[in-house]
Amino acid sequence: MPVDCTDYRDIFLSDRPMMDARAPVEFLKGAFPGVVNLPLMNDLERQRIGTCYKQQGQQAAIELGHQLVSGAIKAERIQAWADFARAHPDGLLYCFRGGLRSQIVQQWLKDEAGIDYPRVGGGYKALRTFLLETMDEAVSQCDFVLLGGMTGTGKTDVLTQLDNGLDLEGHANHRGSSFGKRVTGQPSNIDFENCLAVDVLKKRARGIEQFVLEDESRAIGSCALPLPLYQGMQQFPMVWLEDSLHGRVERILRDYVVDLCAEFIGAHGEEGFALFSERLLASLNNVRKRLGGERHQRMLILMEDALAEQARSGAVDLHRAWIEGLLVEYYDPMYVFQREKKGARIEFAGEREAVLAYLRERGGRRG
Repeated sequence: MPVDCTDYRDIFLSDRPMMDARAPVEFLKGAFPGVVNLPLMNDLERQRIGTCYKQQGQQAAIELGHQLVSGAIKAERIQAWADFARAHPDGLLYCFRGGLRSQIVQQWLKDEAGIDYPRVGGGYKALRTFLLETMDEAVSQCDFVLLGGMTGTGKTDVLTQLDNGLDLEGHANHRGSSFGKRVTGQPSNIDFENCLAVDVLKKRARGIEQFVLEDESRAIGSCALPLPLYQGMQQFPMVWLEDSLHGRVERILRDYVVDLCAEFIGAHGEEGFALFSERLLASLNNVRKRLGGERHQRMLILMEDALAEQARSGAVDLHRAWIEGLLVEYYDPMYVFQREKKGARIEFAGEREAVLAYLRERGGRRG
């Protein structure tokens, strides 16, 4: 049999194709970018074998496993593994700890398909531990700067233009506010952490030792930032991005109305606009308590009028009224308070081009 691969750094830097032999329920809790789930056992089979193991021991569980995964089921799974192995001759397979399940997959591939396919030594657990350590090391060893600014200043647009930008909201598939849900769902928290760590690993391998990331709360939708990173963010220096109220309204109109509506229609066809409208109204209701009854009612009427006009004519102009109202009356006072609170950490403030130039020069100076 091939030697187990334990060069976890190379696995992620080289984007080695990987086959995950764990059960689907384990895979859904967390995996790695681009990995394919081709389980030895499905969820029900795994549950039955686990019960048998607890009641009768390992040997009885192994025998039951061979009974459950036999005949046509076994042939079908071996075929799927063989197809993957032939399509990805440089790939690897793993189970949870690099133990019995991956050994069985490896043995069956060899015996039934004539394929010698290597495993990840230590399995999923070792890969996950490596990525957690990667993130911890980056926080302790690298230089970080936060990008702050009022809602709608285009912080993500700036981050994506920087070689050393870490797009936390991109990894979380969420725009980071009460209105931030995307059409497609968010990754599991483990998937989010893994993707972020791989991003950091690859950037450090290119020689980047300073990172720019948006000033976020601990939670981005349902995803939580790794605790060491979030704790560090309470002290990191800041750069503050500025823009006019008009520019911010137009950007929010683009992101949260025009683009989001197009995403819904692209995903759901004729039902898309109705689902988009429901999402927008639900997002406003999410901040109802914090807005207060009177303000919420005013914004709700403006939003309903804008949605009705958009449905009738396709025009989005009326949306500017509720967007500007939310910015001026709700979001901006919170951000003014935050800026005052974090003022001592702000080392530069300016509009988009000035901030981009400053961050690029800063990265070159300290990289």
